[in-house]
Amino acid sequence: MRHCIKWPFACNAVSLLALLAGCTQVGPDFKAPQDPWLADWNTPVLEQAGQRAATPDLQQWWTVFADPTLDALIAEADAHNTNLRVAGLRIAEARAQLSIVQTGRYPQLQQMRAQSLYLKQDQSGAPSARDSVFWQSSVGFDIGWEIDFWGRFSRAIESADAAYFASQANYADVMVLLRAQVADTYFAVRTTEARLAIAEENAKRQARSLEITERLFRHGENDELDWQQARTQYLATQATIPEFENQLNALRNVLSSLLGRPPGPFPELQARHGQLPMPDRALLQDVPANLLLRRPDVRAAEQAVAAQSALVGVAEADLYPQLSLLGSIGWSFLSANNLPDSFDIAAGPSMIWNPFDYGRRKNAVRVEDARLQQLIELYHQGVREAAREADDAASGLVRSLQSATIRQDASEAAQRSLNLASSQYREGFADFQRVLDAQQLLLQQQDGYLVSRGNAVSGLVNLYKALGGGWDTKRAPIDRETRQQMQQRTDWGDLLDEPEQGETQ
Repeated sequence: MRHCIKWPFACNAVSLLALLAGCTQVGPDFKAPQDPWLADWNTPVLEQAGQRAATPDLQQWWTVFADPTLDALIAEADAHNTNLRVAGLRIAEARAQLSIVQTGRYPQLQQMRAQSLYLKQDQSGAPSARDSVFWQSSVGFDIGWEIDFWGRFSRAIESADAAYFASQANYADVMVLLRAQVADTYFAVRTTEARLAIAEENAKRQARSLEITERLFRHGENDELDWQQARTQYLATQATIPEFENQLNALRNVLSSLLGRPPGPFPELQARHGQLPMPDRALLQDVPANLLLRRPDVRAAEQAVAAQSALVGVAEADLYPQLSLLGSIGWSFLSANNLPDSFDIAAGPSMIWNPFDYGRRKNAVRVEDARLQQLIELYHQGVREAAREADDAASGLVRSLQSATIRQDASEAAQRSLNLASSQYREGFADFQRVLDAQQLLLQQQDGYLVSRGNAVSGLVNLYKALGGGWDTKRAPIDRETRQQMQQRTDWGDLLDEPEQGETQ
């Protein structure tokens, strides 16, 4: 109170600005984009071979396959995948950026100054006793606080806050994609292993036929045509084996990259070699539309809209005067005895406004608003893409299961056909061409069955990915070792620690 009596104008200015501060926020308030069609949208009903199961936990959907090898691979990818680690570090970056923006709540200028000058004073053109040499030293403190009357700083904080949450959603999205890619690649490996085994099995069968036809030809009991046809079919099947082996090597390298490993052997894949599950226990009856809005990429797109909406307000605040409170305190000390020391204090409000900028700031607002509308359109497109992916995955799962069932029956029929053709050929009731046709048809149906079965598993993985399953909010985005390395290099304070629930700084 004593200070207000001494400087009444400054105190009144502070009171007035404090009263006005934060009362106004220009620019649009964020409203989440709406997609009315979601209310009535759903995917086709998923029906499988008469068996129903409860909806699995979407956060750990891969456990429906009951495959310990897959569980271990996903855990390894979580720990070492580069894209996931970078996404976690971007959360720390966004959190630090938010802390920078939050400093706008406080005085923007807080400056201490100090200087010392050597001075020589000549009182006349010729030397006299009034001439003096002395030092002048001064220290001071300046402060400047732009009052957030139009919401410039609060909107900037709002934007950075949304960007921080968007980085968390992006991290979850990378996790969803990573786990789905690991599972999809893993089952692609298993499918290729099974197809390779089928090709090798049929090649052995065809090799026996080739030996028989060659022996008969050498003994003059058959013409050369049967031998050459058998040889052609055997070599054609043999040619697929190195192709499958190359494909298998490429898939293992993809899996190595996802796990953060260099290319090399995969001893853990020896267990359950060539075993491919049939997704008949993991039935999802439909895809509720509200699950699409929980997808991390959709939530990240929504937060991007929120961040840009606040930036429109930041740009619009530039249209109005900047109201600031300035203050300065200074002390000057002189070594000359005949000159007094001094103490200065100054405080008062300040206004800066440039109304004549030829439309620059107004067009800057328009630029930010156009960017906002672009993000809104991209959000709607993202929701539609999410619905398309879910519908495609659901349809692909159902159709692949249907195809696998049919091809399984066809494979059994082809095996029976080959047995009959071989028996009739040995008894002389059929020519060798029927045996060749039956062998080729059996290989085609067995391989097609494995492809359909692999497509069914891939369809189920894609369905879980389309639902946004596979992200864990309890997982720390930065591992302990990386956090310690960063703390040793730079003072991060508590920004690398996990924030409390609801905390954003």
